[in-house]
Amino acid sequence: MFRIIVFLNVLLLIHASSLRTVAADSQVIKKEPEISGVSPGNGNLIEGMVLISGGCFDMGDTYAVGSSDEKPVHKVCVDNFYLGEHELTQGKWQEVMGNNPSSFNKCGKDCPVEKVSWNDIQEFIKKLNTNSGMNFRLPTEAEWEYAARGGGKRLVWSGTSVFKELEDHAWYEHNSEMKTHTAKTKKPNSLGLYDMSGNVWEWVSDRYGKKYYGKSLRDNPEGSLKGSYRVLRGGSWLDLPRHLRSTMRLEYAPRDKSYSIGFRLAHSPLGK
Repeated sequence: MFRIIVFLNVLLLIHASSLRTVAADSQVIKKEPEISGVSPGNGNLIEGMVLISGGCFDMGDTYAVGSSDEKPVHKVCVDNFYLGEHELTQGKWQEVMGNNPSSFNKCGKDCPVEKVSWNDIQEFIKKLNTNSGMNFRLPTEAEWEYAARGGGKRLVWSGTSVFKELEDHAWYEHNSEMKTHTAKTKKPNSLGLYDMSGNVWEWVSDRYGKKYYGKSLRDNPEGSLKGSYRVLRGGSWLDLPRHLRSTMRLEYAPRDKSYSIGFRLAHSPLGK
């Protein structure tokens, strides 16, 4: 019986390479600290964010179970950066923008905001930075994957490579009851980041390039210079485990939105 279970889990991962995922509304995809300023009495920390120590890692499909756009595996180095401890909440969006676009608006203010386009987020960040005097942004795709993998470790999902442990770390189709959930209700990964796999897909700053990995810069890559689509990462509450993989990439039009798509903020080290 044990061998059969292991075999089925392996088949689940291998099957990922044969499917092309399309992100659409029908398919896609404790109270947190404020994210709007610097922690009182500590000039090196930003509230609600985790300082990620930079480093080098092998970016891409190291398990050889993913799609062609996750290849080739290539060496990437990122500098130190801050990343939101969790996905941006409905409450924070409401505070800054004065509205709540989320389909799951009855979930509560501590649930991730969703149904926001990449373009919407640029307006949000502009207002947030004006109000706070900070320079928040979306993470790059390289920063996101490095953080999701706990500093570039070889992990299938954020926090684990063991299938039976996935539900401890992620809200996905198996346990979500087909809806989003309050931030920080699952286990974080080794860096203290929540919901890097599941709950909602997350926009990153990069343009999508299917073959970009073959020509990516080594140091702090920022994505393709051409292309009309942006990148989504992490999978969501309605996705299968293969879509929650830390190396999974999804293209999506920056004007489009879905009830399974949100984001988290990033920030460069203070003083840079």
